[in-house]
Amino acid sequence: MLHVRSIWNGAISFGLVSIPIKLVNATENHSISFRQIHTEDGGRIRYRKVCELEEREVTSAEIGKGYEDADGTIIPITDEDLSHLPLPTAKTIEIVAFVPADRIDPLQMDAAYYLQAGGAQAAKPYTLLREALKRSHKVAIAKYALRGRERLGMLRVVGEAIAMHGLLWPDEVRAPEGVAPDTSVTVRDNELDLADALMDTLGEVDLADLHDEYREAVEEVVAAKAAGEAPPEAPVAPSSGKVLDLMAALEKSVRAAKESRGEASDAAQEPGAAEKAEVRRLPQRKSAGASPKQTGGKKSTSTAKKSTAAPRKSTAQSTRAAKKATASGSTAKKSAAKKTTTSTAKKATAGTTAKTTAKTAAKKTAKKATPRKRPA
Repeated sequence: MLHVRSIWNGAISFGLVSIPIKLVNATENHSISFRQIHTEDGGRIRYRKVCELEEREVTSAEIGKGYEDADGTIIPITDEDLSHLPLPTAKTIEIVAFVPADRIDPLQMDAAYYLQAGGAQAAKPYTLLREALKRSHKVAIAKYALRGRERLGMLRVVGEAIAMHGLLWPDEVRAPEGVAPDTSVTVRDNELDLADALMDTLGEVDLADLHDEYREAVEEVVAAKAAGEAPPEAPVAPSSGKVLDLMAALEKSVRAAKESRGEASDAAQEPGAAEKAEVRRLPQRKSAGASPKQTGGKKSTSTAKKSTAAPRKSTAQSTRAAKKATASGSTAKKSAAKKTTTSTAKKATAGTTAKTTAKTAAKKTAKKATPRKRPA
């Protein structure tokens, strides 16, 4: 039995069968509530119920209900007036129909309650209704009065209990007018395929594994402040840029979902994926002062061949420079040798000419010095 205070006592009307029940909340709120304080001194801010005619604070026992008319007149309404309403649902959950569960629009669902059997006499009819709902695979539509108004409800089986969801009246659900895009958009099949792949990758989840992370973060901040420590810093949220390419965004989402689930992406599993994913920079344009291209070679379109040809060109240029330097040296040596040979030959020629001239002069002198013999 639930140890929860009931918020309404009545009976389920199932044809001529009446099932005494107690209505208890099926949900509870775990949100962290804050108090209003005076920021200067931390004092609590309180609201007091004051009668505007007597200008004094009144107690809860002195407070009743009243309906304000269009002209501002207040018409008092008592609990006794409400208890004599001409409605069969004042203290009864009246079942009006049984329908398939998919007939109920989730937009209509409101608060949820458990219907607790009211005593031993309610056990048999309560079990009968529960088993009938199980076997028919349907839900019961009912009307009941709660908190000053008649409401619509849906009864269904949860475990071994009967639960009731409060439903909004159909005229309380707004039509989705002006919500969808008013422009014509065409969705391609490959985009739908990627969306399906993302849905399959995300898969299903056990709702019991989900929890309120915001509430936990607020509790950490409160605990840090209470201990006199600095509150934890919030992680930097990744910037969500403008989606320019829907296909690229879908592909990235699929890869991220697979990585978060510890699965390898398809791009990583395919052979040669690294080469496909590799980003190569385009070769820079050569400046005007760059070394001239080889005239005899063929142009290559491959970046790798260009990068390989560059060292070859530099090596060839170095070899040519070395050959030129060697040739220049040998030419200089030959020129120096030629000069030395020429000067030596000139000197030898000059010496020979001098000797010949000296001999000729001596011969002439000797002829002059020798007297000619006269005949007897």
